[in-house]
Amino acid sequence: MKPPPPPMFYLLFLLSATVTSAATEPTTPKMSTASPTPAPTSSPNSPTTKAPSSSLLDPKQIETLRSLHIPTTRDPCVQPSPRNATICDNYKPLRQLISLHLSNCSSDLFLSFNALKSLSSLRSLSFTDCHVSPVRFPADLSLSLTSFSCIRSLRRLSGVWLSRFVNLTVLTVSYTPVSTSGVYVILGNMHKLKTLAISHANLTGSISSHLHPNLIHIDLSDNNLKGKIPASLTLLEDLELLNLSSNGLNGEIPTDFGNLISLKNLSLASNALSGSIPESMSAIPGLVHVDLSNNQLNGTVPKFLAGLKGLKALNLENNGLHGVLPFNASFIKRLAVFKVGGNSNLCYNHSVLSSKLKLGVARCDKHGLPMSPPPSKDSSSDSESDYTGDAEADKTNNKDNHHGPSKVVLGFAIGISSIVFLIIFLILIAKCCR
Repeated sequence: MKPPPPPMFYLLFLLSATVTSAATEPTTPKMSTASPTPAPTSSPNSPTTKAPSSSLLDPKQIETLRSLHIPTTRDPCVQPSPRNATICDNYKPLRQLISLHLSNCSSDLFLSFNALKSLSSLRSLSFTDCHVSPVRFPADLSLSLTSFSCIRSLRRLSGVWLSRFVNLTVLTVSYTPVSTSGVYVILGNMHKLKTLAISHANLTGSISSHLHPNLIHIDLSDNNLKGKIPASLTLLEDLELLNLSSNGLNGEIPTDFGNLISLKNLSLASNALSGSIPESMSAIPGLVHVDLSNNQLNGTVPKFLAGLKGLKALNLENNGLHGVLPFNASFIKRLAVFKVGGNSNLCYNHSVLSSKLKLGVARCDKHGLPMSPPPSKDSSSDSESDYTGDAEADKTNNKDNHHGPSKVVLGFAIGISSIVFLIIFLILIAKCCR
């Protein structure tokens, strides 16, 4: 009879059975007593937050994108679309387009009213090189837009058509004809507008005297606008850019132009403006670019322009300005653009400015008037006299002119004396030879 196994044997046997059972039984996850981590939430106004895979673009808008020849093989909200054509919000369960950019459109593209009707969620809509016919926009879409851009697109627009976008803050139309009887037809109800840019659009009429005070950017260049610059424009204290160049504007620049204290870039070039440059502009400290060329401005060039520390470009060419340029060489050299040519009565002080600068105007005489003829462009002299030197030169010339006749008389007398002396000398020789 075998002795019973020791107690340690039973302990090892039980431990082995427990391990074998644990290896053969399926594992089940244990319930955690900790509170679960909340899933990340996305803000509807945060375009950078990625939406979950279950949050897709509205099917109606996908169909609209297909009709506009925008690829939809993958979610346009997840994968960046070609040329950044689409931007979506983060609403659930279906996302909505908030920005759409159509560029280089094919010739067979058609904007249907029904397709646009599904895009009432858009805040920004832009066209570039899309030569398609404009269509009537649904009212919901017209009211939802805050930014509209049309560059070389939609063939032709009307002021009434644009005026329906009453909630715009940015309006850009360029190289697209706009038929309207004035700017006010477009802007009348756009009380939120901050950026107005309608250029190269054959825009006619006059500049409205009722401009909304929150405008920051006005570009109405290269149109057919007539009339005067309204004085009410000077009330736009937040205006930073004003470009009215290449129109048919006349009259004087408003005397209160200095009220535009935020102005940085100003171009009134290529109009028919007259009068002088307003002294009030000295109150605009941040001017960087000033272009008043190709007008009919007269008067002298204001000295305050030299005190504008941030000025980088000054163009006053082809006007009727006169007098002496009030600038020194250091002011001119720090400018990227400086043009004053084409002002026939304007001149420069040669003791202050070198002819090497080739300013396109003549040197002043001692009276502060342009010398005639103007100096040659090839002239390299840089050490001429100033007004005092010119005066001294004039005095020297006057002295030469005063003593000229006396020298002639003296020379004539010497010549006669020489002839007489020669005759006497010949007579004496003849007597000696007899």
